[in-house]
Amino acid sequence: QVQLVESGGGAVQPGGSLRLSCAASGSARSIKNMGWYRQAPGKQRELVAWIFNDGSTNYVDSVKGRFTISRDNAKNTVYLQMNSLKAEDTAVYFCNKLPPLPDWGQGTQVTVSS
Repeated sequence: QVQLVESGGGAVQPGGSLRLSCAASGSARSIKNMGWYRQAPGKQRELVAWIFNDGSTNYVDSVKGRFTISRDNAKNTVYLQMNSLKAEDTAVYFCNKLPPLPDWGQGTQVTVSS
């Protein structure tokens, strides 16, 4: 069973940057076809960035050009580099597979506020 642990969140001002990490237990196969999801207060969880096993990536329009998802197979870790952060990016961020496993990690809180 794959366990996913998110880290790297924090509080930043608008325009700031953060780099989130998602460490997966097990082998590099644990991070095949992975996504970063987020859930803002009062809203449903949404997929914002994803990376397939072949390395191709996709993003929702709201983060395109600002967020970059990447993967380090040697470290079994998936990253989300977030630049030019906006208040509307405030949410708890989770990583999970595509499609997501039923068990979610605790996520990491990102707060963008002046």
